[in-house]
Amino acid sequence: MRPSKSSTDGLPSDGGSASLEFITAGLILLVPLVYLILAMAALQGGSLALEGAARHAARVFVQAPNESDARARVGRVVELALADYDVDATPSVQIQCDRPGPCLTRQGRVTVTIRAVVPMPLVPSFLGGTGAAGIPIEASATQTVSRFWGAVP
Repeated sequence: MRPSKSSTDGLPSDGGSASLEFITAGLILLVPLVYLILAMAALQGGSLALEGAARHAARVFVQAPNESDARARVGRVVELALADYDVDATPSVQIQCDRPGPCLTRQGRVTVTIRAVVPMPLVPSFLGGTGAAGIPIEASATQTVSRFWGAVP
C-alpha cells in the first residue's frame, strides 16, 4: 500500500477535486437556472403578444365601418400580433360591448379579451401538450367608439 501524498501541514492533499466539485455543483445549479430563464422569457413574450394583440384588436374594432368587418379584422390582427412575437398558441377572442344592441354605436365602449395557453419551452408534446405543460394568459383592452363614427361617408 502506497502512502497518500500529504501537504506541508500533514493533511492529505485534495489536488484535482475542485474542478470536479465545480462541474457537479455548477450543473446542478445551472441547468434549472437556464430553464427558469427560458420559461420566463416564453411567458413574457406570450404576455406581451396577448397585450399587444388585445390593444390593437380593440383599436381596429372601433375604427371599422361595420360590425362584420370589425370581427374579421380582429381575427387578422390577433393572428398577426401572435406571429410577430412567435407565440405558438391558439387564442380565444371575446368581444364585449357596454351597451345592448350593436357594438359600433357612438361613444360606445368595446372590450376585447384574449385568452391563450403559452406552452413551456423544451417540453415534448407527448408529455401533456400545451394544456398540461402551458401557462394560461389573459389580456384585455377597452376602446371607445368615436363620437363621429358613421358621420363620414
